[in-house]
Amino acid sequence: MLKVGVIGVGSISEMHILPYSENKEVELVALCDIHEERLAEKGKLFGVSQLYTNYQELLNNKEIEAVSICTWNNSHAEIAIAALEAGKHVLVEKPLSMTVEEALAVEVAANKSGKTAQVGFVRRHADNVKILKAFIDNDELGEIYYAKASYLRRLGNPGGWFSDQTKSGGGPLIDLGVHVVDIMWYLMGKPRPVSVSGNTYHRLGNRSHIENLSSYKAADYDPTLNDVEDLTNALIRFENGASLFFDVSFTLQAKDDETTVKVYGDKGGAEIEPALALVLEKNNTILNVTPQIDDLGFDFVKSFTNEINHFVECCQSGRETIAPIADGVEVMKMLNAIYESAKIGKEVYL
Repeated sequence: MLKVGVIGVGSISEMHILPYSENKEVELVALCDIHEERLAEKGKLFGVSQLYTNYQELLNNKEIEAVSICTWNNSHAEIAIAALEAGKHVLVEKPLSMTVEEALAVEVAANKSGKTAQVGFVRRHADNVKILKAFIDNDELGEIYYAKASYLRRLGNPGGWFSDQTKSGGGPLIDLGVHVVDIMWYLMGKPRPVSVSGNTYHRLGNRSHIENLSSYKAADYDPTLNDVEDLTNALIRFENGASLFFDVSFTLQAKDDETTVKVYGDKGGAEIEPALALVLEKNNTILNVTPQIDDLGFDFVKSFTNEINHFVECCQSGRETIAPIADGVEVMKMLNAIYESAKIGKEVYL
């Protein structure tokens, strides 16, 4: 039985707490949050009696063997390092950190600890991605040399800590872009990035004046606070000659929201969002193939359950996680380089 604590009990934490509660190999021992009222609420809701407002006190609890870190981005690295040094297995929500230096420090702590350390790249655990990865590993698509994605919200700046640079480290790039960059890079075989060219735009703000159209707002939403970008686009080049292009927005003068993720190889291509589809060549004919599976799209809840169960299994077996800290470091290098490129208006070499 793995004894687990969850640090940070904001909205995303329930995607960790629920699967832990349902996993027969887990005992959810403790919760931690700086907001006492919210902490008490969640403790009552999930039947957890050990509640902490200081994460270090939770880490001092020898009974706890593993933690999920679901706090603001600016504390991910600090808490992950402290947890690893305290001898805990760690699942840290994406992004791993706000800077490359922080990410590298987490990697050092993880390597020293010998514990399971996993980054919350939840899309790697989606059923449709697992199926596509099996096709790719079986060489059905050949060498993947191009990938592209759009993760566009026309009205979706959550505000609160998401729009506070000091807590989030950025806007849609670090919040949404991290998902699409990671999943494309993962499916491409994780080639080494060599350069990036990026643009960020601060044109529309949080558009709090918009009426008649609702959007998710963080608990601490403040319409006067917004110092993050509302749109980012970027081109990433890799050592093997492959390239990746994407755009992401919190808000954009677009007709609809859009989520698309596509990869292209020399034998076939695929889409994983909005739904899994394969493009293959057989008998000199192009085939658009729809796999017959329960869910072609990204199942948010199921993917988190898969992720938590994978983490638990790795903690117990010592097996390597499919989302190690080293991958979090590489993704942070790409994201930070995009922000740097946008700032100086030039391509940045890694």
